Amino acid sequence: MANHKSAEKAIRQIKKRTLVNKSRLSRIKTFIKKVEQAVVSNDKVKAQAEFKIAQSEIMKGVTKGLLKLNTASRKVSNLSARIKKLAS
Repeated sequence: MANHKSAEKAIRQIKKRTLVNKSRLSRIKTFIKKVEQAVVSNDKVKAQAEFKIAQSEIMKGVTKGLLKLNTASRKVSNLSARIKKLAS
């Protein structure tokens, strides 16, 4: 248990930040799932549209400190590769 006012405040701030970060990460995962669903249904046009939005959200996660740049780049690259396979 916190013994100082500043420690109690820090705990409150951490709780708020955790909720915001969970929400942001959940949002990113949702957009990724939308792209994957479009890929599974072989709808290239929809997949490309969803990918554009998902890519933006993933990179926004990098600027907010949720994901590392290499992790985000890998996710974007994997999604892009799956969409490119739809053509062949």
